[in-house]
Amino acid sequence: MNLLCEIALQAVEVMTLVFGILGMTLALLLLFAPQAARSLSELLNRSVDLDRRLEVLDRPIETERAVYGHPLLFGALLTAGSLFALFFFLFRFDAAAFARVFFGAHHHSLSGEVVFAALAWIGRVGCVAGVLVGAGLMLAPRRVRAIDEKMKSPVETRHWFEKLERPRAGIDEWFFRHPVSSGLAVGAVSGVLIVLAVINLLR
Repeated sequence: MNLLCEIALQAVEVMTLVFGILGMTLALLLLFAPQAARSLSELLNRSVDLDRRLEVLDRPIETERAVYGHPLLFGALLTAGSLFALFFFLFRFDAAAFARVFFGAHHHSLSGEVVFAALAWIGRVGCVAGVLVGAGLMLAPRRVRAIDEKMKSPVETRHWFEKLERPRAGIDEWFFRHPVSSGLAVGAVSGVLIVLAVINLLR
């Protein structure tokens, strides 16, 4: 696991270096060739049709007929799975051991243990809820279905994506209206990123 963490950190450092170089290139264009930077920005501007991309998320997935059509089967499966997971979280889950695996033996062990302990409690609560729902499906499926119907609350997300579909020209216009200050700011941030990435890669 430590090897995977090292690989992930090196990938982040390389990506930081790449973004730093791209940012420095943009800063130099803004400082010395703002017209070329504007032309490049117009060339790279793209729009994405989110309605077509997200069509799959608009389709309803029918599960009620299967679950409430065979309440004993699904209730038994849900109860058995929840009891097994609850047994694991109560008696076999060791937050300290998981923290050592994911965070190493010496680094961030306490914070990692707190994170996994919180996840364990969330898992226990979820398993208890699964046992209750499974038992309800086996003993009183109509009551569970009535509760399910009351808890349904559709969320309209179209207006969120409509905001994303609107073009945002304000940022580009501000950059090209103040090319010197924008170039200096972007160059400073990119320079810091490049220096940090190079120092970490050479360690």
